[in-house]
Amino acid sequence: MRVLNHVLTGAALCAALAASHATTIDLASGTWSAFNVSDIDSQSHGVEWIDNANSLDPAFGSALSFNFTIAAGSKGVLTVVDAGFAGDSFTLSNFGQALGTTSSVPATTDATAAYVGTDFDAALGDPGFSRKQIELGAGSYSISGSLLQSVTSDFDGTPLNATVGGVMLAVSPVPEPTSWAMLLAGLGTVVFVARRRNR
Repeated sequence: MRVLNHVLTGAALCAALAASHATTIDLASGTWSAFNVSDIDSQSHGVEWIDNANSLDPAFGSALSFNFTIAAGSKGVLTVVDAGFAGDSFTLSNFGQALGTTSSVPATTDATAAYVGTDFDAALGDPGFSRKQIELGAGSYSISGSLLQSVTSDFDGTPLNATVGGVMLAVSPVPEPTSWAMLLAGLGTVVFVARRRNR
């Protein structure tokens, strides 16, 4: 009985340590960053986005989130796209709060799905791959996700629960009110001159 208690205590401790470990990546503007999903490699054996960049790293299989800050006076567009096989989709969250889901796509099998590997631009250009663009204002963000729909095995119809995807942030300045005023004044001048010429 004491041995069983030690085994159960050890298993609970390992599970708690795995669940508490997470990987964060600081997301830079203008470049794709990859995430993976694999219920086999995941430390929790779930379908959340995970770090699997290096199988020898203790963080391998830990939950993954992308952190960034959009400065005051700027706005951002976050793009999330499925890659690998077409047919997967994701739920998205910011600091654990729901942000929605990527687009619905037809369910596929690994034998029939289009395949792009990690070419995120190719996936973004193909409507068979799920995607979402989110407009964001100034502030701090921690974006994570999990698999909502999985490509299934052609062999036995079970979900693969394994894929790759990409996230990209594009940040741009928000035009200031004085810029808008100057633009409208210039437009008004052009209209006024055009009307005078017509007369």
